[in-house]
Amino acid sequence: MAATPRKNKAARRILAAGAGLATVGALVAAMPSAGAAGDTYAAGQGTNGKGWGRMVDVQLLSFNDLHGNLEPPAGSSGQVTRTKEDGTTEKIDAGGVEYLATHLRQAREGNRYSITAAAGDMIGASPLLSGLFHDEPTIHALNDLDLDVTSVGNHEFDEGARELARMQNGGCHPTAGCFGAEKGFEPFEGADFPYLAANVTNEKTGRPILDPYFVWEKDGVKIGFIGVTLEGTPNVVTAEGVKGLKFGDEVETINKYTKILERKGVKSIVALVHEGGMPASSSVNYNCDGDGDGEGEGVSGAIVDIAKNVSPQVDALVTGHTHQAYVCSIPDPAGNPRLVTSASSFGKLYTDTTLTYDRATKDIVRTAVASANHVVTRDVPKAEDISQLIADWKDLAAPIANRPQGWIAADINGRGSTAYEKPLGDVIADAQLEGLAPADKGGAQLALMNPGGIRADLVYKASGSEGDGVVTYGESFTVQPFTNMMNVVDLTGANLITALKQQVSGSNLNSIKILQVSKGLTYTLDMTKTGADRVVDGTIKLNGEAIDPSKTYRVAMNEFLAGGGDGFGALATGKNKLVGASDLDVFNAYLAAHSSAANPLPVPAADRITVVK
Repeated sequence: MAATPRKNKAARRILAAGAGLATVGALVAAMPSAGAAGDTYAAGQGTNGKGWGRMVDVQLLSFNDLHGNLEPPAGSSGQVTRTKEDGTTEKIDAGGVEYLATHLRQAREGNRYSITAAAGDMIGASPLLSGLFHDEPTIHALNDLDLDVTSVGNHEFDEGARELARMQNGGCHPTAGCFGAEKGFEPFEGADFPYLAANVTNEKTGRPILDPYFVWEKDGVKIGFIGVTLEGTPNVVTAEGVKGLKFGDEVETINKYTKILERKGVKSIVALVHEGGMPASSSVNYNCDGDGDGEGEGVSGAIVDIAKNVSPQVDALVTGHTHQAYVCSIPDPAGNPRLVTSASSFGKLYTDTTLTYDRATKDIVRTAVASANHVVTRDVPKAEDISQLIADWKDLAAPIANRPQGWIAADINGRGSTAYEKPLGDVIADAQLEGLAPADKGGAQLALMNPGGIRADLVYKASGSEGDGVVTYGESFTVQPFTNMMNVVDLTGANLITALKQQVSGSNLNSIKILQVSKGLTYTLDMTKTGADRVVDGTIKLNGEAIDPSKTYRVAMNEFLAGGGDGFGALATGKNKLVGASDLDVFNAYLAAHSSAANPLPVPAADRITVVK
């Protein structure tokens, strides 16, 4: 496969700053002059970004949380809900980078000033087609999409800062080597776009590990981008992934670099924030501004407080992390409405925002900002260059990806389930218990699985030529892509009870995370109560017997949970740890042991957690 054409990095990182791993300030001098021979300009007010008038329309295309989904996501993970004019809703198949490329390219037509930006989690927790090759295919695809800039997200740290630097700068993988060399693939050259990590610093030096900001410039129009990830990244990534790093407050960091950009004469600023909110409706065209007063009352969550405290000089916030769709106005500290957007996940949507730039003030005219989310439908032609890229990598992955692992009788939903207890969560927890129950494997009595680690559904319909109901290695990898090692630890009954209460309290009070539990573990979740009281005392039982606070239990979980991830500090108190096989290995072993073509795995009843509403 020929190397993806690389663009002039100097031209794409104008005024990039920060002496991090990707600093390229020395290249600024090599920047060619703006504009192109033969361009014509109209006088007066610009239209669609054309002309040299005082007001210029700049198109900002944005998306977030791609997670390496190069191919169209399967099942419910590849659908969005839209409300029709009559008030009913419809499901629309969406996503796939071949289609995203076409939509973006069509959207750019007629727009002289067009920027494409993203809000993190472009890679990490990726399907096998990207994950098997440490996400190099996704970086290639993003280069071909003409992505201009992105913030880092928490999943950019799944393999640590050194691997993230490789994503930016290129080079062969330190242990896996150069992928596809035998097929003529060129060595990996890294991202043509800057990854921004303003609030991620080296603990020893205090300096950002990557550029904190980027300034896009054309014909004298300058727009600055500041990129941050959520301060709580260490709570949602393995300890090894964030080792040696410090994650700063999002608001303080954005405000700090806003002042720096202002001193450099950049007054139009967009924050790329890998943190998000929850709209009151899952419909992609839901009006989260309600009565239109610009208060954004239809969205809640961490992004609301961030938006209300980020400097008024920032003109818009492009956000992510929660995988939700919204285009809202939330008042800035001066009380003025400010745009806050998010485009779902997996490449199913993109946001098209018009920023009206005033050449006289060098600032965005807030009252002229317009924005909307658009569905990445699959009724457009596929982008041929992206199709070829996918085909090349699929050919390389095929011997592994197409290997059958098991059979299912119907869709078993994980990511696509809105229930607290997910059918696929039961399967995964049971697989972990079975794999770690033998005495020589850890002697587990129960297993716990974090819901965020279930990245997809098991879909009955064939994704290729394998046949309906067949689960391939590629499909099981998409469900469990982290290759977390399984741990079995001694946990007191008291700490087990505390851990279950931490699902709905502490850092999870406003963002509930219900652990998936193995067979035999039951309890009642009363959502009419608040905080830790939602886990009803006296109802937590193992095989019909109440959990004894003074007794010790052998509990299986992945290494992320065993380290206290997702706010489950009580799970980090475990003793006598035994490290077992990977979560993917025990999952595949379970599928092989409990299913066949004649007797496929049924959909679990998901009746272990009794929910009172």
